[in-house]
Amino acid sequence: MCLGIPGRISAILDEANSLVEVDVAGVKRSVDAVCVAEVDVPLSDLIGTWVLIHVGFAMSRIDEAEALETLRILAEIGELDGELAAMRDSQEARNSHEAMEIQG
Repeated sequence: MCLGIPGRISAILDEANSLVEVDVAGVKRSVDAVCVAEVDVPLSDLIGTWVLIHVGFAMSRIDEAEALETLRILAEIGELDGELAAMRDSQEARNSHEAMEIQG
């Protein structure tokens, strides 16, 4: 597994808990943005920002050139597809778990 994968913040899911949606090569996933959020700055200011994601957290901000180059290298060495599949699987499991909690 990769140490981190670049994603672009696309939406705010829960401002109070610093939860954002990121897009990684078309795969959308909710992640915790507490590590990249600034005190007294609305989380919405992060929309469009590239971040490095690891174990469900946006760990640091990165620029677009670095993000795209990292995604290119991951694809070139055959790691990107596995990372995207793992992200899809974990998001689907999370969604399924949340649906079960709602149903009671």
